[in-house]
Amino acid sequence: MTAIEVQQRLGQAAFARWSELPRDVQELLFEAAAPVDGPVRTEMAVVLHDHHPKTAHPPKPTQLA
Repeated sequence: MTAIEVQQRLGQAAFARWSELPRDVQELLFEAAAPVDGPVRTEMAVVLHDHHPKTAHPPKPTQLA
C-alpha cells in the first residue's frame, strides 16, 4: 500500500465519522486540510455541513428576544 492510498483511506474514514469526532479534533483536521482562508476552505466547510448536519452552525436569530 502506498502513502497516497493510506492518506485516501484515512481521509475517507475521517469524512465518514466526522460528526462523531470531538469538536477540537474536527478543527485540527480541518485546519490541517485547509490552513489558508479562501474558496477551497469555504467549499470544504459547505460539503462537511451538507453531509454532517450535526456540525452545521445554528441559524442566526432574526431578531432579539
